[in-house]
Amino acid sequence: MSTFLLGGDLPVERLGLGTMRLTGPGVWGPPADRAQAVHVLRRAVELGVNLIDTADAYGPFVSEELIAEALHPYPDGLVIATKGGFTRQGPGRWTPVGRPEYLRQCAELSLRRLRVERIDLYQLHRIDPLVPLSDQLGELVALQKEGKIRHIGLSAVEVAEIEQARTLAQVVSVQNIYNLTRQRHRDVLDYCTRESLAFIPYFPLQAGSLAGDGSEPAEVATKYGATPSQIALAWLLARSPVTLPIPGTSRVAHLEENLGAKHVRLTDKDVARLTRQWSDEP
Repeated sequence: MSTFLLGGDLPVERLGLGTMRLTGPGVWGPPADRAQAVHVLRRAVELGVNLIDTADAYGPFVSEELIAEALHPYPDGLVIATKGGFTRQGPGRWTPVGRPEYLRQCAELSLRRLRVERIDLYQLHRIDPLVPLSDQLGELVALQKEGKIRHIGLSAVEVAEIEQARTLAQVVSVQNIYNLTRQRHRDVLDYCTRESLAFIPYFPLQAGSLAGDGSEPAEVATKYGATPSQIALAWLLARSPVTLPIPGTSRVAHLEENLGAKHVRLTDKDVARLTRQWSDEP
């Protein structure tokens, strides 16, 4: 299945685009080539991508501004997912802040930067351990009731946290790190599959571990006439019907290579072979 009904009402192509890499080093500041970043976004939509993932912390603010610059007014059916609740203190530095008044500010400013009246999917970027989860999600629910958020998602969570969150809000998605070489969140993926929640794996590629001569992905790639990166993405798509990988890139050629993964149909045997290779990885 090439599409997924996000939140039960938003049909999205299962291979989306992450925009963290459209910023400067350390996810800080503007990209070195702004025109190229805009081109990547426009080319992705031209190639059928209709799920774009971002966050106010990317830049900060840079990624959201680029999306609006490149794509507004947005084509029908384009789903933009953003996040709030992560503050930035410099390149590579991140600190969660989940106070309700801050989360509201995050959402209000994302609405302004993205030039929309409602955010399709708003994700709590990190749970702040210093603030009750009921306060954090309570503010997102309030924004949802006001029509400023359509759906609510979580990021970087464990199963117990998802279960707790679902007693407080209608959660439709979970975004966790997950890729062929880092399968630690298999239990979260299994939970999302059972509950029909979207599972959005970030950092879906671990290029250094994939491309070496004799590696499992390289051998499977030769069989399919594909690249190791395409095999890694095809594996994610085959792992569960709820996975929505969001590979990011700052180059059009790499974007086009990534999107070629949707044409690779791995056999069950090859999926099992690749899964076993790193099944004990953290």
